[in-house]
Amino acid sequence: MLKKLLAFLMVAGSAIANEKPNIIYLLVDDLGYGDLSLYGQKKFSTPNIDRIGKEGMVFTDHYSGSTVCAPSRAALMTGKHSGHGLVRGNYEVGPHGFGGELPLRPEDVSLAEVMKSAGYATGLIGKWGMGMDGTTGEPRKKGFDYSYGFLNQAHAHHYYPEYIYENGEKLMIPENKDDARGLYISDTFAEKGIEFVEENKDKPFFLFWAFVTPHAELLVPDDSLNEFKGKWPETPFVMGKQGGDGTDNPFGVYASQDHPRAAFSGMITRLDKRVGDLFDKLEELGIDDNTIIMFSSDNGPHKEGGADPDFFDSNAELTGYKRDLTEGGIRVPFMVRWPNVVKARSKSSHASAFWDVMPTIAEIANTDSPEDIDGLSFLPALKGEKQQVHKHLYWEFHERGYTEQALRMGNWKAIRHGVNSPIKLYDLISDESEQNDVSAKYPATAKHITNILDTERTDSELWPLKEKK
Repeated sequence: MLKKLLAFLMVAGSAIANEKPNIIYLLVDDLGYGDLSLYGQKKFSTPNIDRIGKEGMVFTDHYSGSTVCAPSRAALMTGKHSGHGLVRGNYEVGPHGFGGELPLRPEDVSLAEVMKSAGYATGLIGKWGMGMDGTTGEPRKKGFDYSYGFLNQAHAHHYYPEYIYENGEKLMIPENKDDARGLYISDTFAEKGIEFVEENKDKPFFLFWAFVTPHAELLVPDDSLNEFKGKWPETPFVMGKQGGDGTDNPFGVYASQDHPRAAFSGMITRLDKRVGDLFDKLEELGIDDNTIIMFSSDNGPHKEGGADPDFFDSNAELTGYKRDLTEGGIRVPFMVRWPNVVKARSKSSHASAFWDVMPTIAEIANTDSPEDIDGLSFLPALKGEKQQVHKHLYWEFHERGYTEQALRMGNWKAIRHGVNSPIKLYDLISDESEQNDVSAKYPATAKHITNILDTERTDSELWPLKEKK
């Protein structure tokens, strides 16, 4: 009897694995490599998010598409790194603020379009930033059947917005009119995501669930804030000032916060509870075993609105923050849970990046991704099989008045500050925190990587190469 039961379970498990699985890609905003307890966070706990890794695979060497939002998300959606894609920075022009006026073009095939071609229902909940309503890059023109959230980068800085977009239509939020704080938008994102799962439970679905947590501003409802108030000394953040010390703050649009450390902790733990709600719903609907959950962050930890990444060790042993191309700015947590396929409590050191997500998910869905992408499917790594590795991973960044470039090649990491500057070279095996430049010790390697940096990108009128003055 026991043998028959085991045989049945094996057949059932195999059948589930062979069906087209549902896929939820859960992206958070400015969460550092060390901001989850599974990745070493000690000051608060994230048990529900950790469950993704504990019941699946944890990647130790996964990288975001960029060190700021728009190009990072564009790399995720198009499979192209920041030297080949259209969006290479938080573009700023026109009335919508940065990130609002550089939409994806019709020829920029998105991950949602790929999934739609494979017969998936597609949904976007949360932050988009790749096309306003009426542009070629708005979600409904890039393959999403349903969308609810922020279309614009600057708009997404606020947790109590007066309006939001649903399927391209502007919806007013009366609870937040005239700076009122009646509806916390991250809670609504959680509700909408679970609604999408419920409505599409009987067919394969792809959900891009893009929370703005824990991007500044540091605001969270009192029930989450009060869990941490008084736990640590606080330096209040004053709107328009940095840390209350009178220094001008370029991010002064963020709301004042008397308890920034408590708010930051409350924001992440509140999100963690929403992930717990997702697990409950998947189990209730009976689709838990055939749903893949992927979790990551769009770049390293921020220092805005009173945030204190050093206090929380948000970048763990890594150096740098958001807007840096050091490991702390671009290496991010990444976990994948896929019951019956990905081994529980497994770990991978495979070096991968956002532009690998499209070909991976396309292969899972048994469909093709565009040929002109930079991504490489990491499905073999998920299955514990032999994995093809990248020759190198490439980034460029343009928002400091000059072009910064970075390259990961095997265990080597190189950074160049300005197109005619010499590179700095680090051996990540012995120097993960990038403290010791060994370019003089390994001149042949430095020269080889410099040649790659000179040739890896395509020219862009919007993002020309600039020297450091």
